[in-house]
Amino acid sequence: MSQIAPPARRRSLFRSNAAFLAGGAITALFLAVAALSLFWTPYDVAALDVDSRLATPAWAHWFGTNSLGRDVLSMTMVGARTSIAVAFLAVGIGVALGVPLGLVAAAWKGPVDDIVMRMGDLIFAFPALILAILITAVFGPGAVNAIIAIGVFNIPVFARLTRGAALPLWTKGYVLAARTAGKNRLEISVEHILPNIAHLLVVQGTVQFSLAILAEAGLSYVGLGAQPPTPSWGRMLAESQTLASFAPWLALFPGLAIFTFVLGLNLFGDGLRRRLDPRDREAVR
Repeated sequence: MSQIAPPARRRSLFRSNAAFLAGGAITALFLAVAALSLFWTPYDVAALDVDSRLATPAWAHWFGTNSLGRDVLSMTMVGARTSIAVAFLAVGIGVALGVPLGLVAAAWKGPVDDIVMRMGDLIFAFPALILAILITAVFGPGAVNAIIAIGVFNIPVFARLTRGAALPLWTKGYVLAARTAGKNRLEISVEHILPNIAHLLVVQGTVQFSLAILAEAGLSYVGLGAQPPTPSWGRMLAESQTLASFAPWLALFPGLAIFTFVLGLNLFGDGLRRRLDPRDREAVR
């Protein structure tokens, strides 16, 4: 017999679906803009047009131009591509290294678990942005070093999440049955543990992706992210500081892009979390 969710739960489901759809639409829009910038932008982002410098937003330049006459819309589009590429690769590093470490820590426990967790504690001892600044300051500014810096901080995040989610599963009946069948700990971790915690990793990935966008913008803002002539939202904000009083569009559009994209990712992640929550999935049958 089907069960009807109570009004409070139905409202919660409606909000989660609305957040999921709104966040997904915003995220898809930025991904589409980033993909489009690979093939087309209204103007060449490296081209200088001194006669059109500091032009206000108009039909010719929807987002105006900067002090060198570069089209701000084109730079914002390419900046989306830069931020997404850096964030995607940085989160990828965290998943590729953190998830296996978490699975190993949960499977073998003891000294292995202690070593993995203490390494995570060492990284967590530094705030994320400070750690990223330290790494890029030592090895030099640039997008590659920004990816490494942000990715290093993501490793213990995914390692801790994976370990915490995997530990209770080792007492489940299907895991005990797999051990009885002769499967080793590595096979059980890959075939039985990982599929059952994948939804948690996906949700955390969206959260870390939004944080990576902010971290990349922060590094670029202080000059340690992507270097000229590659446009970056953070560097666009930094370059607009001295001109913000009479050319506010220089800070408005990249700032609005960061805000909107991070908001969309958070809404999408929250909606995804609710949709993947077994309690919410079974609320209405």
